Parts: sequence; structure tokens; C-alpha cells
Amino acid sequence: MKNYFFTSESVTEGHPDKLCDYISDTILDECLKQDKDSRVAVETFASNNLITIAGQITTNATINVEQIARDRIKEIGFDNSKTDMDYRTCKINVDITKQSPDIALGVDTGGAGDQGIMFGYASDETEEYMPYAIWAAHKLARKLTLVRKTGEIPYLRPDGKTQVTVEYEGDIPKRIETILISTQHLADVDIKTLKEDITQKVIKEVIPEKMIDENTKIYINPTGRFVIGGPLGDTGLTGRKIIVDTYGGYAKHGGGAFSGKDASKVDRSATYMLRHIAKNLVANGYAKKCEIQISYAIGMQQPLSICVNTFGTSSKSEEELVELIKEKFDLTPNGIIDYLGLKEPIYCKTTNYGHFGKSDLPWEKIIKI
Repeated sequence: MKNYFFTSESVTEGHPDKLCDYISDTILDECLKQDKDSRVAVETFASNNLITIAGQITTNATINVEQIARDRIKEIGFDNSKTDMDYRTCKINVDITKQSPDIALGVDTGGAGDQGIMFGYASDETEEYMPYAIWAAHKLARKLTLVRKTGEIPYLRPDGKTQVTVEYEGDIPKRIETILISTQHLADVDIKTLKEDITQKVIKEVIPEKMIDENTKIYINPTGRFVIGGPLGDTGLTGRKIIVDTYGGYAKHGGGAFSGKDASKVDRSATYMLRHIAKNLVANGYAKKCEIQISYAIGMQQPLSICVNTFGTSSKSEEELVELIKEKFDLTPNGIIDYLGLKEPIYCKTTNYGHFGKSDLPWEKIIKI
């Protein structure tokens, strides 16, 4: 039986890339609240005390893009231009046009909004059918934000990252080899206090005791200081955390980002659908883990190809599973949108701590196959 180590990372909502994702997804949601047929493809860029929002929107909705951005920056907790960003004084540039008529030509007839390849994945490692390393990294990142916002650890600032290395025995997560947390903090905090608080109030509250042993390594702010963060410490950009958003590198990725895109973009909608199908194949006992690939051409309704890989964990052939998928699910863009209800303003729920493994999202619903 093969032993190996696998590592995944997550980030908090104050990470500059996630700030950008959140602004872009909020713009999408605000459009969909007023016009469910909105076409949105919005990118956000953050640097120092500047936010730039650009892209294409075709909608009957009336929205205040600048106010949306300031509200989200405030919600995350950026209010100090000396350490990260200030929602009150930051500069916001907006450059938004309408969707290209060449793209609309294909989408208006129910075709895919772009060509591309997408992947979906699920395994029985966790109750959420997610790989263990990304599951643990997301839990830590979410808890890191919670103890900041509730004041349980009052000296934390919004930016932060987590990373977990899991030792596998065969396909079973055996123990955690390493936990790494880097969190932004106020300048006058003693590093020993920070390490103790993060260990007791974040790590021990989240990670099961049985997964940590005397050989587990824990690193907290390994440079010793993390005061400058957010867009002041590093630029942020929509769509740059695609592995954090999916399976932590444990499964393949087609390369398309999610945030700021409406569901006519199969980068987003088809990836959600494939997660739904893979999860239900595992939940219904067809396999212990499952990865599905699909491909589309712009303007065409039916996918060009479907590929299933169960890594030798299914009693059915992968050809049989492909036929089952074709029989059970409508994989046209409009079929996916209708099945998952993707014209609803649900996208802010997806932005942080992964797009998969959250029970309140429609693609996570378990059905009988």
C-alpha cells in the first residue's frame, strides 16, 4: 500500500485575489436580482489603494458599481490605508462595456459562451465528498476569518492563507503532516501570543485531534511578521485562485475561472454541473472517487466530448458511466442553467472557501441515480 503526501491551500476573504472575486461576484448577483437574463463578465484588479473594475455587462439592471465595491471592501474589513486598504478613501476606476455581439450570436441561440474544457471531481474522503487537504485548508481559513470578525482574536487583519499537508495510506487520509497559517495582524502584537492564539482558537477548534500527532509540524507566520497585507502587500485579480476554488490541486482543472461570470459561460456552469454529477456517482455507490471532463465549442449546444475516470474504484466501465450521464443529465448550457437554477443571485455564496462542498449550493444536492 502506497504512502504519499499531498498539500492544498486556501485563503481568507481578505486575500487580495479574493477581494477581487467578491466584488466581481457581487456585481453579478446585483444584476441577476433585477434581470435574470443578465450577461456578465467582470474582472476586478486591486493594487495599493486602487480598485479597477472592467469587463462586459449586458443587462436591464441599474447598479452602482463603485458603491458595490466600497461596500464589499468595508464588509471584508479593509479600513486602514497604512496596512491594507481603506474603503472610504480608495480610488475606484470603472470601465465596463456591453457583451460582444459576436459572443452574443452564439449564446442567444442557447450555445456555449466559449470553447473550453471543464472538470468535475468527488471522492468519499470526507462527508462533503471533497479531498481531505482542501477540506481542512478551507475550514482553517474560514475559522481564521471568524475569530477576527467576532473579536475573539481582536488584533487580526483581513488577509490570510492556510496550507495543509496530508499523509495518505493508499487512498485513505491517515494523518496531517504539516499545518501552515500566515495571518495579517496589527503591528504591536507579540508573535508568541499570536502563535498561541492561532493554535488554540483556530487549529485545535477545526482539525480533528486524531489527525494530529507528535510529528505534525505547525508553522504560524514563519517570517515572524505580517502587518502589510491586502492590496497594499500584493496585487489582487479576479480568477487567480482557481485551484483554491476547486479541489486544491487534487483533480485536474480546465483553466477557466469562475467569479464575475454569468452561467452562460460554461467555464462556470459546466464545472458546477460536473461536480454535481461526480458527487452523485460517488454518493450513489458507483465509485469511491470520480473525475469527469467535458468540452464545448462556442455557440454549440451539445458538448463535444465526455470522459469519466473512476481510478479503478467502480464496478461499471467508464463507457457505461458516460452513457448513464448522457441519459440522466441535460448537458446543454440552457439545460444546466435550468437544472441548477443558475439565473438566481447565488454567486456571492461561492466566492470564499471553495465553490464545492457547501451544502446550500444547488450543485451539491444529492439525488438518486
